[in-house]
Amino acid sequence: MKRTGANLKGNWGTLLLPIMTDERIDWSILSEEMDAMIDAKVSGIYSNGTACEFHNQTETEFDRIQLMLSEKCHAAGMPFQIGASHPAPVISLERIKRTVSHRPDAFQVILPDWVVCNDAEQLDFLRRCADVADGIPLVLYHPPHAKQALSPLRLSELAAAIPSLIGVKVAGGDAHWYDAMRWSAGIFSVFVPGHFLASGFSTGVACGAYSNVACLSPMGAQWWWNLMHTDLDRALDIERRILQFFDECVVPFKVAGFSNPALDKLLAAAGGWCPIGTRLRWPYKWIDAQQVARVAERARYWLPELLSFNDH
Repeated sequence: MKRTGANLKGNWGTLLLPIMTDERIDWSILSEEMDAMIDAKVSGIYSNGTACEFHNQTETEFDRIQLMLSEKCHAAGMPFQIGASHPAPVISLERIKRTVSHRPDAFQVILPDWVVCNDAEQLDFLRRCADVADGIPLVLYHPPHAKQALSPLRLSELAAAIPSLIGVKVAGGDAHWYDAMRWSAGIFSVFVPGHFLASGFSTGVACGAYSNVACLSPMGAQWWWNLMHTDLDRALDIERRILQFFDECVVPFKVAGFSNPALDKLLAAAGGWCPIGTRLRWPYKWIDAQQVARVAERARYWLPELLSFNDH
């Protein structure tokens, strides 16, 4: 099925990069992680988001990750997206060129990061990416820490100008923001943060999440996504408890200066569904593994429905 702005939906799980003490990637754990997400039957898997530390890989490592993911997903019939993002636009372009033969469902890209693009440069960058993607659609990876926050109006302009741009990962917003994004319904896929998915879904605008909740429990997050379609009130109650858990166990680490990849790896370690570990690649600081047991206990207190799937 060709992925479009009308059918790109769901709970998509991110790869997280298992890092050994000598800074090398643990390829056997990465393979196990991919298998676990395929077994969880998430809506799709994406590589090289922030949690996969796309900004801190060699190109040889990048190529190996994408080859491994594409082979496993094609064999299993699992939808997947390749994150071709890089702070340098020429490297993003080369990443698309080298992996277009893997035929992912989409390529994720960030706007060039070190020097912020003006409107004309944004269009030129996305057009060039679309040209080399050989008919594979693009998703704009535009998380909260992007240097330039694009307005709903600007997103609509980019979607109209770049037909193969089918969606965006974005921070979301308040009721006014959701109202301003209603132009996207049925034509452009809006993915919001995983911990706000139920409330975003309730507006009729959010189509899914590249999900931090799936870091905690891929299978539990998929169950929660499915629940939104049958019992939205219960799904919203779970979101309230997710936010309470985050306020207690995740936000303090964010306030202390830990990065989003560190927080995502803490969630995965607390979930215990794969031995990815909390370590980040130098020079970034990770959360000490001694914190995991306490966070895991509080996750089971707040979210027993989601964590129960990790025991399967």
